[in-house]
Amino acid sequence: MTDFSARRVTMVDTQVRPSDVTKFPIIAAMLAVPRENYVPQAKREAAYMGGNLELAPGRVMIEARTLAKMLDALDIQPTDKVLDLACGLGYGTAVMAELCKFVVGVETDDGLVRGAKEQLLASGSTNIEIRNEKLTAGGTEQFDVIVIEGGVEDIGSAVISQLAEGGRMAAIFMTGPLGTVKIGSKQDGRVSWRFAFNAAAPVLQEFVTKHAFTL
Repeated sequence: MTDFSARRVTMVDTQVRPSDVTKFPIIAAMLAVPRENYVPQAKREAAYMGGNLELAPGRVMIEARTLAKMLDALDIQPTDKVLDLACGLGYGTAVMAELCKFVVGVETDDGLVRGAKEQLLASGSTNIEIRNEKLTAGGTEQFDVIVIEGGVEDIGSAVISQLAEGGRMAAIFMTGPLGTVKIGSKQDGRVSWRFAFNAAAPVLQEFVTKHAFTL
């Protein structure tokens, strides 16, 4: 029988800590959440390997290193309300729930939404909501932190409008096969971005740059 708890410790010791992630709440959250429960049954054995893990066409569970470093750079607080876009089966959502007041996970794939709801219900989490809607739907609700769990080329105003004044946002900006994680901060209605570290993930269809047609 596979000892997933031991693999979880190994993941933190070999993928997270060596990446300069040392904040205790993040380490504790990644040790507490069973990553193997948030992947398809057939891929449980691969849950703790390095690299992104495909969950469904166009969706991945981003590698532990990338998620941990994003959370470290965002400095999520216990009072924060978080929006997790492209949440997949909810692993990142569950980790963030350990750090914040409340987290909303958004996914468009019906199967992933059902799986995320089932797993998070089984986990007993009370500060998580999973929604089945467009990643770029936007709305009037405001969040202190927004995380996009996939590659982006262009984020768009609908998502930016959901970031509260003074809020922080993390996204993996892709240029071809190369990507960089940037952290955005919203001040006076505008988001300014800074480089955080290099990482890559498949570009989410909703965040592909739309090119105008010209003759």
